[in-house]
Amino acid sequence: MKSVVSLQKQFTATGLVMLLCLAGTAATSDSYISPETIEGTHRIEAEGLIQLVNRNESQIIIDSRISSDRKLGYIPGSISLPDTDTSCESLARLIPEKSDPVVFYCNGPSCRRSDIAVVIAVDCGYTDIYWFRGGIEAWRANHYPITK
Repeated sequence: MKSVVSLQKQFTATGLVMLLCLAGTAATSDSYISPETIEGTHRIEAEGLIQLVNRNESQIIIDSRISSDRKLGYIPGSISLPDTDTSCESLARLIPEKSDPVVFYCNGPSCRRSDIAVVIAVDCGYTDIYWFRGGIEAWRANHYPITK
């Protein structure tokens, strides 16, 4: 079993590499597009999220957006945890069992926030991570309910 210090060093190194990659992407392009997949996650679409919730009414859904975006509307039942506040500790408060399924979303493919949050969750040892890459943009496009 890894020590907390070892995990923190690994997380810091992974986070630094990820931030450098994102900074490089930002420097070469004005418009970011998230990757098609992120290792350690299951990518789902809006319909897949509905299926998860239908199977498990207590499904944890994390909105990785900042509060100003969330005020414009969010997926009903989702919990606000911006990527900037996402850590092993904040995730443990919301998802005590690392094997519990959890969904992350943000604004859509041009938003980095859920990308960052799922990588943090993977690094923290969560094993059943669903990434709703289409985010609130795809949710709205399907005319699914929005809470404000």
